[in-house]
Amino acid sequence: MTDAPAPFEILPPEEWTAPAVFNSPHSGRDFPEDFLRQSRLPLQALRKSEDCHVDELFLSCVAHGAPMLRARVPRSYIDLNREPYELDPRMFSGELPGYANTGSPRVAGGLGTIPRIVSEGEDIYRGRIDFAEARKRIDQVYLPYHRTLSALTNAVLSKVGEVLLVDCHSMPASATAHVVPASAGGVDVVLGDRFGASCAEDIAGFVEAELRRHGLKVLRNKPYAGGFITQNHGAPHRGQHALQIEINRSLYMDEATFEKTQGFQEIRRLLSDVTAALLPYLEDR
Repeated sequence: MTDAPAPFEILPPEEWTAPAVFNSPHSGRDFPEDFLRQSRLPLQALRKSEDCHVDELFLSCVAHGAPMLRARVPRSYIDLNREPYELDPRMFSGELPGYANTGSPRVAGGLGTIPRIVSEGEDIYRGRIDFAEARKRIDQVYLPYHRTLSALTNAVLSKVGEVLLVDCHSMPASATAHVVPASAGGVDVVLGDRFGASCAEDIAGFVEAELRRHGLKVLRNKPYAGGFITQNHGAPHRGQHALQIEINRSLYMDEATFEKTQGFQEIRRLLSDVTAALLPYLEDR
């Protein structure tokens, strides 16, 4: 009997020199066998919620002196960018405990901590599941992941007094169509700083300016202002900065097949250049 793969991993730099931590909570693609048996969907459909290849796009952070924490289990199994118990009562047999948040907009949309649907609205499960299954995933994956993320950011904070958490995500090409239509050029990147509540303006502004300098079309906080991780780890008045970055998937992959396109290497190099400029800026500010 072989051990199950670790649900997440830290990719450490050879020497941790940058006051930053990179995080990829939605790029995991190691599907537990028991989850696949519970699901009514094929693997390809379950991957529709995945921030495909995002960990690879931002991986240059390690060479530039900052670690990356990345999930290995998929978002359709457990969403690490939620509160620990954002749960949809329609999914579970029996009553949920009183501490579960059953009324959030994310739960209503089927995208709680244990998602009910994949991103295109298809139900994941054949029937109801036990709350014990949700608690197992939260205890074995969610809570250790967030303890590890906090330990990484606190290690920087205690040493230099400030830290930036870069939360790495991707978005469908259609995600911003209601904000900037494709006919108007669309949007390449959305930066989320919780409208200034999670990250100092000069840091968010620096990243935005660097992305624009490389020719990308950037929006701030529309339609993604930052999720639970950005909100939970962003406290600029305490030296804790968190910035969510959403990359348009059409820039680097085929959204139907999940295959990388010719744009992948270009976007990876571009993000490496942005990271190479950002990390010294953080040290000098």
